[in-house]
Amino acid sequence: MPRKAQHLRSPEHRAVMNDVDAAKLIRSLLNISRETPWLEFKCNYAHPERIGEYISALSNAAALHDRDEGYIVWGIDDAMRKPVGTTFDPNTAKIGGGQPLLMHLAQNLVPAVQLDPLEGTVDGHRVVAVRVPAASASPVAYKGERFIRIGESKTALQGRPEERTLFAKLDKTPFEMRAALSRLSEADVLPRLDYPAYFDLLNVPLPENRAAIFEQLAADRLIRSEPDGWVITNLGALLFAKSLGRFDALARKVVRVVVYKNDDRSEIAKQQASDKGYAAGFEGLMQWINDQVPQNVHIGEALRTEIKMYPEVAVRELVANALIHQDVAISGTGPLVEIFPHRIEITNPGRPLIDPKRFLDLPPISRNEKLASLMRRMGMCEELGSGIDRVLTAIEIYQLPAPDFAVTDGNTRVTLFAHRSFSEMDKNERVRAAYQHAGLMCVTQKRMTNSTLRDRFGLSSNEYTKASAVIRDALDAGVIVADNPENKAARHAKYVPFWAARPASGTGATERPT
Repeated sequence: MPRKAQHLRSPEHRAVMNDVDAAKLIRSLLNISRETPWLEFKCNYAHPERIGEYISALSNAAALHDRDEGYIVWGIDDAMRKPVGTTFDPNTAKIGGGQPLLMHLAQNLVPAVQLDPLEGTVDGHRVVAVRVPAASASPVAYKGERFIRIGESKTALQGRPEERTLFAKLDKTPFEMRAALSRLSEADVLPRLDYPAYFDLLNVPLPENRAAIFEQLAADRLIRSEPDGWVITNLGALLFAKSLGRFDALARKVVRVVVYKNDDRSEIAKQQASDKGYAAGFEGLMQWINDQVPQNVHIGEALRTEIKMYPEVAVRELVANALIHQDVAISGTGPLVEIFPHRIEITNPGRPLIDPKRFLDLPPISRNEKLASLMRRMGMCEELGSGIDRVLTAIEIYQLPAPDFAVTDGNTRVTLFAHRSFSEMDKNERVRAAYQHAGLMCVTQKRMTNSTLRDRFGLSSNEYTKASAVIRDALDAGVIVADNPENKAARHAKYVPFWAARPASGTGATERPT
């Protein structure tokens, strides 16, 4: 969750820990091995400079050892590992000049660290602990210097082997595994998650007891146990939250669907934000989207029927891809589906990790591998990159204009277009359709010809020259090439996308269609 000043913590978090819970946490910390780099015990030690250094060291050590938090605890005899009590209170402590200690630390710790003091009574002694969040984006420094704990010793981080390890670990820490909500009791976890949907989507019987439910959720890393309670990970919340709005950092990750009255954005007809986790709410989301999609009227020999303007399989696959491939680390925005009278735009935050022109043939690369893997196991999207194949196949069956895969303002956007005849398409739309058709034929071990392209556009055999003109334009654009450059018979020419080109054995140039 975004770091806030101590006095601005949300009621959700303030309610999680009381004095009894604090005492329970401190007792659990007393049972941990002495050689724990993310845990420090003190009696009444209150030197502000050293405290700042310890917080830097504990934050960095927690990240290095895959912990969500480190702890510094006052009122404990470190040698005996037993409570002795303390008069130190970080909430009221001041440094020279009267500045509050917490304010001093907030001004000198970079990146900012949200400190969480709490106190409890252990064996009749007042004990105080400060929870220190693990470093996330970069190591934490105090007054410009980074520290680390090696065993029970605090030392400067710069130049140590641990420095490189820590930077590498921070770069690789997946957003999915970070805590969406922490310090929860067992009773607090399940009410926040639609856990029956998890078992239903995996076709696994719902366990009869809570321990077995927790075991399965933890195995898929939707939750995990920490010394001070349970953590719901971002993965667990994104997929199975009953309400994403109850998770501060994920509230803006809801899927928004906006329906417009016209083909511009001047007037909204209706809109909806899907507040449930992506997996738990996916079927309901898709039903609502499909209900908003315009219909085409088809007059058959005996019946007047209505069919959706776009194939449902294509819309479903593209929405699932937007969820999976979004850059979830970008705050303040989430997937967006916009429905216009004659097109649908599906947008997700973040630039794609591969060139949009290669969506069809290259294996998918996702920033969110654990989220993608689980969604695929649940049948919400296709494995091994076949999803775009399905999209383009459905689009061709409906004889719709080719989808447009684009990157705009740091977002990835896919646009589906309503039906237009060949004569209504412009040159760029026809070339894009030819490229996608050639790619689709290629990945299915076939080749595009004038005949297959005519079928793609719904042209008759007498309209051979129209297809030839499109092929010529696609060759000029460099998006397709002749399958066999040495073939001089244009009537039998076959074509592949540029990424499937094979070198000519001689100097033969690419054959031009007649």
